[in-house]
Amino acid sequence: MTTSPFLLNKAILVTGAGTGIGRELALGLAREGALVGVNDIGAAASNVAAEIQATGGRAIACIGDISKESQAQAMVHQVVEQFGGIDGVVNNAGVLRDKLFHKLDTDDWKLVIDVHLHGSFHISRAAAPFFKEQQSGAMVHMTSTSGLIGNLGQSNYSAAKMGIVGLSRSIALDMAKFNVRSNCIAPFAWTAMTSSIPAVTPEQIARVERFKRMTPDKIVPLTAYLLSDRGSDVTGQIFSVRNNEVFVMSQPRPVRSVHRQEGWSAQTLAEHGMPALRAAFTPLERSADVFTWDPV
Repeated sequence: MTTSPFLLNKAILVTGAGTGIGRELALGLAREGALVGVNDIGAAASNVAAEIQATGGRAIACIGDISKESQAQAMVHQVVEQFGGIDGVVNNAGVLRDKLFHKLDTDDWKLVIDVHLHGSFHISRAAAPFFKEQQSGAMVHMTSTSGLIGNLGQSNYSAAKMGIVGLSRSIALDMAKFNVRSNCIAPFAWTAMTSSIPAVTPEQIARVERFKRMTPDKIVPLTAYLLSDRGSDVTGQIFSVRNNEVFVMSQPRPVRSVHRQEGWSAQTLAEHGMPALRAAFTPLERSADVFTWDPV
């Protein structure tokens, strides 16, 4: 039995699509019939667009810096002008500047926040009026377990990725009445960006070897589904993809409470409140402490 491509003739802009996960997303979405705007800051965008065209797909290079509002707007308008509209965006572009917090400088903080968080906002905000007008549209934002759970030396990256979670949730709430949906994916994949993970101790080396088995193409099916009409009832969620595993991640909700009729003081909190709440505390774990099994 043959099936129609999930994204036939849907115009999708993918940021950071010159290499790594973004490249695989651009190629994979094109195979699903999408008309792809391939964004990156250099010639890699043109190379990926040409690769799609060579296999009979339709793609354009959208070269520019998503952290700059005017350039983000220009990319969205370029997709609209070239393909006659825009149906989805994938906010994937990113950089890393890993340092332990007490060594992190302001420039590295601002760069990571600008690309990941501000870039996701600029692209999403530029696409939003088109989505509202046509009463449809989908946004997929790449977050990270570095933010959802935690990792050493990534306070800038973690803050940006958790900011994206809040941004996505707010977009989902604000634009639900226009049939616009917004979801996050926390991908596990070995790319040029993740190749900077330290591999010195036996534990670190083993972790890197596990990472290498998780290829970027594994992120494509979930992304295609969330952008497709079949995913029209899924919004405001956080997913993760780890090789052949797909997870839906929890979101912050109250897990335990304490009540005192006369109110609390610091003393009664110390004596009763915190001991009662402590069993529900979230451990100070890193992503590797939670995902302890080998990828399947």
